[in-house]
Amino acid sequence: MLFLNRFVFKDFISRLNIVGVILSSFGVLYLVLNGKITELSQLSKINTGDIWAMASAISWAFYCSFLRIKNKLISGNSFVMISAVIAAIILVPIAGYEVISKSSTVLTFLPTLGNIMGILFLVIFSSWLSYLFWSKGIAAIGATRGEIFTHLVPLSAAIFSILFLNQQMHSYHYISAIFIVLGIILCSRKN
Repeated sequence: MLFLNRFVFKDFISRLNIVGVILSSFGVLYLVLNGKITELSQLSKINTGDIWAMASAISWAFYCSFLRIKNKLISGNSFVMISAVIAAIILVPIAGYEVISKSSTVLTFLPTLGNIMGILFLVIFSSWLSYLFWSKGIAAIGATRGEIFTHLVPLSAAIFSILFLNQQMHSYHYISAIFIVLGIILCSRKN
């Protein structure tokens, strides 16, 4: 994101931004490797899902960087709706192909209260409101300072897995949290 904003939009990137991104990225890597930072052989176990996640992060950087050229007359709700329609046009055929090509895949939906509430949560909070608030946040503080907050995603996933999935808390959780939060603080400061 920093490179994209620097070379495409000629943004000024401060030393604090660079140091903050390095520290926060180290924190994310430390968390992903479960604190085994010297065992980079763990990276050889990257699977297809990890590759999709990295591609998603790259596309997210482009999305955030190019939000600045969005016509200001387009409301946040309309922009999110247009983005969702474009995403559906792209992703529905891919999902259909995956279901058809893997004959063992069976999609079932049981209309229980829990399932319906889960889908409503995903639609309202994880999709619509999160994109709306993110767009407003990027408009307010800029993509260079705002993008670093995406490093909270793996940290919050780890926290939620500890709270809701009974995962064990380890020292690498604390250490990675310190690096991520310190990096975010450095990146989000104004000169």
